[in-house]
Amino acid sequence: MSFQSYLDNIEAKTGLTPRQFVDLAHERGFDESTKAAPIVAWLKEDYSLGQGHAMALVHVITKGPQISQKHVDSGTAHSDPSDALWLDGAATNPARP
Repeated sequence: MSFQSYLDNIEAKTGLTPRQFVDLAHERGFDESTKAAPIVAWLKEDYSLGQGHAMALVHVITKGPQISQKHVDSGTAHSDPSDALWLDGAATNPARP
């Protein structure tokens, strides 16, 4: 599953866009210096997210929407068509068919 698919699935499950999760995380004091464990614990406890989905959000909370070029059109399980993740909701993603 691509990173973008993880984010889209999180939105479908919770009703919150990735951007809203980033804002909520920052309100809680989480930022680029926060380790993954406390963010994952919060996401599991408050939103019942699994480890993989939580880690996708950890990435955007701590590193922003940019992903490694090695995942762009790589043909691997986490392949994405772009090196930038869309955080503002699946329905508004211009790359979505």
